[in-house]
Amino acid sequence: MTTVHEPTAANSADLSVWPASATEPPRGDLTVGGVPLAELADRFGTPVYVLDEAEVRDRCRTYRDAFPDAEVLYAAKAFLCRAMAHWMDEEGLGLDVCSAGELELAVTTGFPPEHIVLHGNAKSPRDLGAALRLGVGRIVIDSPSEIARLAAAVGPHGHQKVMVRVVPGVSAGGHDKIRTGTDDQKFGLSISDGYAQHAIARVLDQPQLELTGLHCHLGSQITSVKPYLVAVRRMVGLMARLHEQYGLVLPELDLGGGHGIAYRPGEKALDLTALARRVRTELADACATAGLPVPRLIIEPGRAIVGPAGIALYRVLSVKRTGETVFVAVDGGMSDNPRPALYGVRYAPRLVGRHSGADRARATVVGRHCEAGDVLATDVELPADTHPGDLLAVPVAGAYHLSMASGYNLVGRPPVVAVRNGLARLLVRRESLEDIRSRDVGL
Repeated sequence: MTTVHEPTAANSADLSVWPASATEPPRGDLTVGGVPLAELADRFGTPVYVLDEAEVRDRCRTYRDAFPDAEVLYAAKAFLCRAMAHWMDEEGLGLDVCSAGELELAVTTGFPPEHIVLHGNAKSPRDLGAALRLGVGRIVIDSPSEIARLAAAVGPHGHQKVMVRVVPGVSAGGHDKIRTGTDDQKFGLSISDGYAQHAIARVLDQPQLELTGLHCHLGSQITSVKPYLVAVRRMVGLMARLHEQYGLVLPELDLGGGHGIAYRPGEKALDLTALARRVRTELADACATAGLPVPRLIIEPGRAIVGPAGIALYRVLSVKRTGETVFVAVDGGMSDNPRPALYGVRYAPRLVGRHSGADRARATVVGRHCEAGDVLATDVELPADTHPGDLLAVPVAGAYHLSMASGYNLVGRPPVVAVRNGLARLLVRRESLEDIRSRDVGL
């Protein structure tokens, strides 16, 4: 293998968005969790997702330390497999799930259902049935019609803890498609038009439903603390009106997640320490002004826990110039990562497996799929001698990659491999042609 130079200050900065375990030894490949990435590509094939278990666990502990008195729920939609559910349980986090599928995978892994919260703007009868059958801790009500359906499913002698998802009228998030705190999107019930208050009154009329608190979620990729502080004030204001009208004291307030992370070196991320300190202060002050006891805080990080722990590995299939653009095509693409096409997210891919002394050149990394929008990284710097057979690694690939993967072009979804302490193990196997063929039962 070609000699890899000692890490320089610049090289170290390039690793700022990689897992803390990422190193570039003097002789050898970039390693994560003590395992060379090129070895993983050879052993498991490409594309492949690599997940640093220690990074996931360390991020869980960072949240527990920052919010010692809060309940921290991992947002499973970011990425869920049986190992992730097991790690979350061991690290003392609950789960936030959005479907019967996520719920049943977690519970059949052994995750305690009382520490699970079910979300969703349009929960199906199967979703609600699974939640009640398995005994989830809380169900977050998202629409008025859900109240009657849930009450009927619980039955006159049953009992279920619920929260109501409120739209606080706060615009925050990295893209229009991931902003959920305003009135012009599908989630929650608005404070401004009175629908939230109306739904809460209806919940209180159902004795089998126990309203434990209010929920809001402002969006995703939020890098400023300020929107959360505005949300706290508005949510406590609603709690104060409910106390005045019904004598109701709610013991819980869920501020959701959406904590922004850096995808490329130099990008801003949410300051978790500042968030915890300022939200705690704002909540205490707002409650004191309203004459209310301080509710227990609930937060729901997903991307911020698993995103920076993941790497996607691709093999270069072709390199060509079209006009002024150099296209580097790899063996994956929008079927395993639709986020660039959906949200315009930008990544910083890196050549791994060999050292190149060539100058850096601008290139666009594209996928193998039959779409002009199948672009993984636009206008990035790669060695000018990048060629077919090279290995590219994309950091910050742990969240919303496999969980949003599709069957486009029937290429099969990649496997997930965990690394830790120099060892690698398969968590999720590659989707095979036989898997695809076996689902197709008609002629």
